[in-house]
Amino acid sequence: MRSLRNAVVVVTGASSGIGRATALEFARRGARVVLAARRAEPLETAAAECRSAGAQAVAVPTDVTDEAAVDALARAALAAHGRIDVWVNNVGTGVFGAFADAPVSLHRRVIEANLFGTMHGCAAVLPVFKRQGSGRLINMISMGGWSPTPYAAAYAASKFGLRGFTASLREELRDQPGIRVSAVFPALVDTPGFLHGANVSGRALAPGGPFIAPEEVARVMVRLALRPRNEVAVGWSASAAKVAYALAPNTTARATGAVMRRFLRASPPAPRSEGALMAPVPEGTTASGGFRERQRSRGGGFGGLPTPGPAGLALAGAALILGAELLVGLRHRISTRV
Repeated sequence: MRSLRNAVVVVTGASSGIGRATALEFARRGARVVLAARRAEPLETAAAECRSAGAQAVAVPTDVTDEAAVDALARAALAAHGRIDVWVNNVGTGVFGAFADAPVSLHRRVIEANLFGTMHGCAAVLPVFKRQGSGRLINMISMGGWSPTPYAAAYAASKFGLRGFTASLREELRDQPGIRVSAVFPALVDTPGFLHGANVSGRALAPGGPFIAPEEVARVMVRLALRPRNEVAVGWSASAAKVAYALAPNTTARATGAVMRRFLRASPPAPRSEGALMAPVPEGTTASGGFRERQRSRGGGFGGLPTPGPAGLALAGAALILGAELLVGLRHRISTRV
C-alpha cells in the first residue's frame, strides 16, 4: 500500500484506549474506518471524531467473544465499502491478582476476549483478503507475550498463545504474498484499560509508569499498514522484556515476581472488582487513561522523571541479576583456566 487514502480499516476495541487512538490516526490519513467495540455510545462518539477529521466512519457495536458478531462486523464493513484493506485486532483485557483468587470464569473470559477474539477477527477477514489477493492483518499483543506476567497469569497465557498463533498464521499465509500479518508488542500504555480489567488482588492498581501514549502505538499501526513487519516492539521495556527472557528466563521471571509482590504489599487496599470483563462499564471512554498527566502534576520521580512501575523495576532487576550471574560465570571460567 502506497497510501491509506480511501483504504478500508476495521479496528476492534475502538471505543477507548489504543483502539480509539488507532481509528482516529487512520482517519487522519484519509482511510475509511469501521469501529467496533461493545459500548455503542462511546463507539459512536469515537466515530464522530473520525468524521470530524474528514474521514468516513461507521460504528458497529461488536463483542469479539461472539464469533457470529465478528462475522457480522466483516459483513458490515463490506456492505459499507465493498472491501477491507486493514484489520486491527486490538481488544485486550486481564485479571490482576493471584490466579487462585479469581474464579476460573474470569480467567476464561480473558482467554475468550484476547485470544479467541483475535481468532474470530482473523477467521472473519482472511476469506476477504484471499478473495482480494491483499490485506493487512495487525494483531495487538503486548510485551506480556514475550515475558511472564505474575499476578496476571491468564493475561500472559492469552498473550503467549496469541504470539504463537500469529507467528503460525503468518507462516501458513506465506504463499499469499499480498497478505501480511503483523504483531505489535507495546510496553505499558496510558489507557483506561486499568479500569476495565478485573482486579481480585484487594489492592489498588496504580502503576507508576513510564507510560507510552496510545497515540504512539497508533502511529506504529499506521506504519505497519504501509510497511508491514512481522513483530514490532513499542517502548524500551518491551524490547528489554524480549531480550531478558530470551537470555535468562528463570532470572527474569524471579525478578518480575519479586517486584510484583513488593508492589502489592506497598499498594493501598481496594475493593475487588470484575471491571468490564463480564459486562461493559461506563467509565473510561477516552484514548488516554490520564496516568501521564497525573505524573506530570506530581512532578514525577527522581529529577522529575516518572517513577518506574512494576514492569520497569522488574526488568531493571532482571538486568542486574543477569549481569551478576554473567560476571560470576565469567570469573569462574577465568579461574578454571588459570
